[in-house]
Amino acid sequence: MASTIKVDNVQNQPGTNIIDKCGTTITLGQSGDTVSLASGASQTGFGASGAVSWVTTPKVTGDSPVTGVSGNGYFMNTTGGAITLNLPAGTAGDIVAVADYAATFATNTLSITPNGSEKIGGLSGTVGLGINGQAATFVYVDSVQGWVNTMDSTSDIRATTYISATGGSVSTCGDYKVHVFTSPGTFTVSSAGNPTNDEAQYLVVGGGGSGAAANYTNIGEGGGGAGGFRVYDGCSPAPTAPPLNAPAAVAVTAGAYSIAVGGGGAAKTFPGSCTAVVGNQGSSSVFGSIASAGGGFGALCGSDPPPQPAGTGGSGGGGGRGNANFTDGGAGNTPPVAPPQGQNGGAGTPLGARPSPAPGPHRNGGGGGGAGQVGGTGDDYGAKYGGTGSYVCSANFFGPPGGNYGTPGPVGTARYFSGGGGGAGQLVHPCGQAGGAGGGTDGRNSGGPATDATANTGGGGGAAGNVPFPANAYGAGRGGSGIVVIKYKYQ
Repeated sequence: MASTIKVDNVQNQPGTNIIDKCGTTITLGQSGDTVSLASGASQTGFGASGAVSWVTTPKVTGDSPVTGVSGNGYFMNTTGGAITLNLPAGTAGDIVAVADYAATFATNTLSITPNGSEKIGGLSGTVGLGINGQAATFVYVDSVQGWVNTMDSTSDIRATTYISATGGSVSTCGDYKVHVFTSPGTFTVSSAGNPTNDEAQYLVVGGGGSGAAANYTNIGEGGGGAGGFRVYDGCSPAPTAPPLNAPAAVAVTAGAYSIAVGGGGAAKTFPGSCTAVVGNQGSSSVFGSIASAGGGFGALCGSDPPPQPAGTGGSGGGGGRGNANFTDGGAGNTPPVAPPQGQNGGAGTPLGARPSPAPGPHRNGGGGGGAGQVGGTGDDYGAKYGGTGSYVCSANFFGPPGGNYGTPGPVGTARYFSGGGGGAGQLVHPCGQAGGAGGGTDGRNSGGPATDATANTGGGGGAAGNVPFPANAYGAGRGGSGIVVIKYKYQ
């Protein structure tokens, strides 16, 4: 049975049992003892010990302004916006503490306002806490200094986590992991990481379109348009940073992402002699919210069959030219995104350049559009080039073996994708017909079919004219398949 001692006053007496005197200090208990106040009891005259009672329900933006109470600590959740804490009227020994609940003070500041004319750290006015993970403890001292910060932590001690994922061909590049998909698959995220480590760089390239082809003379054929090109490459600064770089990486969450890798447009077969065929559209590539359209097909112009327009897509296919008519190139960046995923195809030789009737050698097709350049327009001097593609800064984007992906181009260290296919026609010219850097292939005027675009570049297939029949059932070059690359920090 516990004993109860009731007294009106405790005074200093010699001895060391319960209450000792040492100078002017009264000591309750002895070393190792615990002295407790009964539930509901209060203490006065001890001043602040530096300890606070934490309110474990976080304060959110909708609670602002929060009215502080001495002795309390508050977890401030500013993910939804800034919060203001109004300090109470201070008396010596009062204490109030705050802590950044979600490590978002750098985005949305916590403002702390003193009562009336009182001060914080000797200064009048509101102060702001703007460091992620910050915590501070304020004790009211006197009217000169007011509330003084006695403890300030500016470090976020939560465990740093990173994205963890599987899928595709995986390699490492420094602190980054790279997942390359050259065919459809699944990118499975088991851990999304902290808010500061949950973003992934990416390259998403659609399949290129194939070019048009004819197995007789006197017609100009358009090259295939390149597949759409969308990228966020953390490489900087210019000129190696991609000119079509998206403004930000994409945040990933735990779960499975279905990866689509677009196929290149197939080359059509000739149905018989003295015939011509337009190309085929490429297919889209997709990673989450990032979709790159397939390239547009190349067009042709003739009296039999009649003029057929070029295909639209990531980049547009090239137009054609016949004796009395021509077709424009197809529209690129379809559907539209920003930055643009591709450019327009070039037209066949316009009527203004060579009015009807046009002699056979002047019926020339336009080049397919590339990610970074429109396709060339056919003219009196020959069919025209496919548009140049765009690039990631270097092979290091892919990790080893980075040089296996993309093609070289004008920027020496970069790897190019989504070049347009070259046009074909009746007049050979050294400046015409070339495929664009990034996998696009040259058009071919006679003697056999055009070559296929480079696989996994999204390049457009070259057009072909006067292809022997039936020796070559296929005339134009096939479009290059697409690619999806995902890169993130893993350590």
